[in-house]
Amino acid sequence: MSKVVLVTGTSTGLGIAIAVQAAQAGHTVYATMRNTQKRDALDRAAEAAGVSLSVLQLDVQDTESVTNAVETVIAEQGRIDVLVNNAGMGYARSLEQADEADIQKILDINYMGVARCTKAVMPHMRKARAGHIINISSVGGLVGQPFNEVYCGAKFAVEGLTESMASYITPSFGIHFTAVEPGGISSEFANTVIEQMVQTGGMLEDEYLPILQKYVAGSQNRQETGIYQTPVRIRTSEWSEAFTRLKTGLDPDGLKQQAQVVKQFLG
Repeated sequence: MSKVVLVTGTSTGLGIAIAVQAAQAGHTVYATMRNTQKRDALDRAAEAAGVSLSVLQLDVQDTESVTNAVETVIAEQGRIDVLVNNAGMGYARSLEQADEADIQKILDINYMGVARCTKAVMPHMRKARAGHIINISSVGGLVGQPFNEVYCGAKFAVEGLTESMASYITPSFGIHFTAVEPGGISSEFANTVIEQMVQTGGMLEDEYLPILQKYVAGSQNRQETGIYQTPVRIRTSEWSEAFTRLKTGLDPDGLKQQAQVVKQFLG
């Protein structure tokens, strides 16, 4: 059965893949992005796949923008069956070094953006007694990683939001919730993290520098060993499942996982 699917963050990477694959599966897709002037990559991917989809402006940091996009879909289709909360932003810097404005921005995009969009579609899904909200989280929502504490904190919050809503909304109203936890994705997302670090002062000359250098130096090796996925893979990678297995089933106090993280990222 064809569904009406609303996807956020579709100007790059995973968002493009999700939107295009949903359209290929025969669904009615509304692909959204903060700046619709950046739709070229999405349009090229849709054309190459031989599918059509609608593009809407939606800024997850702007409640009015979110509401307008949702109401547009409801006006045109009468329902939203699936919301994919994909929009997000990476951040690599220690909490001590991080500017408070940057911390607020990461939390606003990665957590509040999910909350805003979910809140906007909930009345319509609840009325229909059906729907599916898919939150693109991260292995960073399960396992804390070096220099990613701000980002991981936001993704941990997404995990808590997803689990909590599923605990009572699913049995009461038939709306399902899923948190997808990919490993790193080879796309513009990783480049944005590096650019953001440069724009906020680069590698600072302090006691964190040698640890950060070790972390960055291992990036190429992590790509070669399968940590980073291609954007066409929506489910988590074999690496991400292995990486989180201790946390999710075999390590109740988290000490074994902590040791694995140190070894994996810091050698």
